[in-house]
Amino acid sequence: MPLANKSFGEGTPVLFVHGWELDSAYDIAEFEPIFSKLTGYRRIYFDLPGMGKTPADEAIVDMESIYARVVAFIEEHISPASFILIGTSLGGYLARALATQFEPQILGLHLKVPVIEPDDRRRDLDVFKPVVQNEASMGLIPNGQLRSIGNVLVQTPAYISMLVAKMTSIVVPSEASANSAVLDPIRADPRRYSLDLIESRREASFNKPTLIITGRHDDVVGYRDSLRLLELYPRATFVALDRGIHLLPIDEGHLVQALVLDWLRRVEESSNRAVTMS
Repeated sequence: MPLANKSFGEGTPVLFVHGWELDSAYDIAEFEPIFSKLTGYRRIYFDLPGMGKTPADEAIVDMESIYARVVAFIEEHISPASFILIGTSLGGYLARALATQFEPQILGLHLKVPVIEPDDRRRDLDVFKPVVQNEASMGLIPNGQLRSIGNVLVQTPAYISMLVAKMTSIVVPSEASANSAVLDPIRADPRRYSLDLIESRREASFNKPTLIITGRHDDVVGYRDSLRLLELYPRATFVALDRGIHLLPIDEGHLVQALVLDWLRRVEESSNRAVTMS
């Protein structure tokens, strides 16, 4: 069954792989404000099986079957062309496998808050603690809304407003549309939630321009597990944002944009092409 997808612009293909139980709307909201200001990129967004507008049939039973659909999508819509690859959260885990399988075609890799350990028990996480506490600001959030947004790292009115907007307009609707009957059993079993291509080749290297952005206070995947990639990806820039959570950026968009533009310059430098602002 084909993956629901949409694309914008013309030029070098840029493939986006979104996170678990999200959809392409999440990546479009995150990256189009950056790429829409540039020329020469064809941005390709798709929904993983059981998420967004892509249904999940009886063949979707584990991460391997999900990954196979992504591989088929690339072979149909991109290959044999070279392309740029961006993966967020679980999409980062899938992107690492794609970087191994399609390495000759991939010009550059961006991993944002990537899953490194599919087994939750192996993740190196810190106990969540707000960096800015303000009981008065927290008291203004309705109880129902507070349950939906979870922990609040920076308890200021401006940060809370942006967090609530992101959750209610993008994250909650995406999660609500996910096929939990198919996806929950996969997520609950580390063996079904992992890829042999990664787990059997944990020391696989990638020698193209790379950007790894993590949240210093990410209580979902953490940041320390991603540090291991620095030894494997010799051309990687690694950032752990001080105010970053798993949903980053909240109000660090300007910083993330600068990092992405720097990475694109490195990618295009390696492929003899200049980044052009529109």
